[in-house]
Amino acid sequence: MLLPARTEVARYLQRYRAWERLMLAAPDNLVVRGNFENTGYTLCVLMGERCAREAADAAERFLRTHERRTHTGSAVAPHERRTHTGSAVAPHERRTRTGSPARTASGSPARTASSA
Repeated sequence: MLLPARTEVARYLQRYRAWERLMLAAPDNLVVRGNFENTGYTLCVLMGERCAREAADAAERFLRTHERRTHTGSAVAPHERRTHTGSAVAPHERRTRTGSPARTASGSPARTASSA
């Protein structure tokens, strides 16, 4: 079974909670309600749940379980290794300082071990 990246789950759970607070403060605001529902839907897709509340609960369990595993000495998945900037980046997605994909001297995209 494929599992979502921990960073994505944490990001969307944080967004969901923020929009939830705003929606509870202003339930008649259609923009806030729409953003809350969209974020809830994305969380449902990430966690494989049908209900946003269940998806949020599943995301919290997932993050607790993942955190416990990484602190007990289990290896972190290769796609979640940290770069020097602190962000999780897959090896084939590394970028240059300008934000564009790394390129060779000829101007073609640099080949990595994953693209060879």
